[in-house]
Amino acid sequence: MVTLWNFGNYMHSNNTVKEVVIVGGGTSGWITAAYLAKTLNCKAKNAIKVTLVESEDIGTIGVGEGTFPTIKTTLQFLGISESEFIKEADATFKQAIKFDHWQYDPKTYQERNDYFHLFDVPKGAPYFDISPFWLAHGQQDFDESVSAQTKLCRNNQAPKKITTREFDGLNYAYHLDAVKFARFLRKYSIEKLGVKHQVATIDKVNLDDDAFITSVETTDGHTIRGDFFVDCSGFRALLIGETYNVDFESTQKYLFVDNAIAIQVPYPKEDSPIATHTISTAHEAGWTWDIGLSGRRGVGYVYSSAHTSHERAEQVLREYIGEDAEGLQARRIPMKTGYRTKQWHKNCVAIGLSAGFIEPLESTAIAMIELAAKLFSEEFPYSKQAFSILEKQFNDVFIYRWQAIVDFVKLHYLLSKRTDSQFWIDNTNPASAPQSLLDKLAKWQLSPPTKNDFPSIYDIFGLESHQYVLYGMGFKPDISLKQAAMAQQEGMASNYLQQLAKQEANLSAQLPKQRQLIEQIKQHGLSKL
Repeated sequence: MVTLWNFGNYMHSNNTVKEVVIVGGGTSGWITAAYLAKTLNCKAKNAIKVTLVESEDIGTIGVGEGTFPTIKTTLQFLGISESEFIKEADATFKQAIKFDHWQYDPKTYQERNDYFHLFDVPKGAPYFDISPFWLAHGQQDFDESVSAQTKLCRNNQAPKKITTREFDGLNYAYHLDAVKFARFLRKYSIEKLGVKHQVATIDKVNLDDDAFITSVETTDGHTIRGDFFVDCSGFRALLIGETYNVDFESTQKYLFVDNAIAIQVPYPKEDSPIATHTISTAHEAGWTWDIGLSGRRGVGYVYSSAHTSHERAEQVLREYIGEDAEGLQARRIPMKTGYRTKQWHKNCVAIGLSAGFIEPLESTAIAMIELAAKLFSEEFPYSKQAFSILEKQFNDVFIYRWQAIVDFVKLHYLLSKRTDSQFWIDNTNPASAPQSLLDKLAKWQLSPPTKNDFPSIYDIFGLESHQYVLYGMGFKPDISLKQAAMAQQEGMASNYLQQLAKQEANLSAQLPKQRQLIEQIKQHGLSKL
């Protein structure tokens, strides 16, 4: 039992955290550094010191170009101008993910075979769930029936106008150049937020008698001491993996893809349209991403090496790109998919690839970095006596999040009706899915999902995201027993759909094309008022 007088002892100077050392740069390191420095007010006198150590010898993966709408909140919290960010990170607006050929094999299914996972919530949400009425009467695809954003995406229209304030407009995220973004964050964190930066390669980690990290040593003979260490060393996982040997929970039995091959594709013309959504196209052993930045496209094929060869994967990618791929170099990236069973251990927390990685289908990598940096900063362990308590809280939250992401990503595969390759046959086998996902689908088969199925504040993908994927993939719950209950809300549903038609017409007439807006922002900037 802890008595009140104990708390005075907790604040003894020997028990306080005064220095945080972040090992590794890239997107994870610099987002974490910026979040910590902002939260802890590192520029203030006697503030906690945040030092980031990164090596020039270790390159960044640099293909994490898709983000989640949480990125807007992160940028705003850090005090970053949206206009400046767009210019420096070669960013464009992302309103959705478009899924092509996920439901059927295009060789045998000639009708349109796509759907959008929109960032816009369905019309009426969160006050009214229109999905049962769509299930009963819908003539169009679900995304088209409940949001104007699908039409905007198909027309490559932006989610806002040049006169719209920074971060306002329809709900959106960004596509960005990961290398340029990390470089921008580094400069901002050092100059504006007070982060200390050291370029060095770490070759030794020192522990005390209780296995807490006391310092790291660099190849040039320097020792960097700290009270808390953040592992942002990527797949290497120098601290959480190599030093602490924390168990890694592989997700390979559920999600088969384990490699990616990527090509940066220039636009054929300077005024080529820029897609305002990620395009995810299903293929024989995986799927391609297609992301439009202002100066180029980032295109890659995520695939299972158990179902195809690396040579065939590159062929599929080049066939998808077409003649624009001629003469361009492809880069293969092995992926270690899964997560650490503990993200926080002793006085070390892993953030980014060192903590885990689930395939990039729903752009969760950067979002998980943001969420980890935010939680760690908000629940910062000022006192060393709080380590074990905060460790458990942090780990519980992120195990929940990793498992929820696995369920949601697997959902895309499990509902497919493709049988054209062993990859899809294996993926649609219920034995390849977590029991937690099978239980959800069993419930939803009897009754459509509701807000009650997503009660946690730590849910990354809530009701609306699940609706877009479930109904986009042709999942149809039984609503026959709900007809009487639904009848009393028919008028409300009809009213919402009329409002949607008006909104869609107004937005389609007013909003510019993506390229036009990006060029205007680079020239004039968005309004800050």
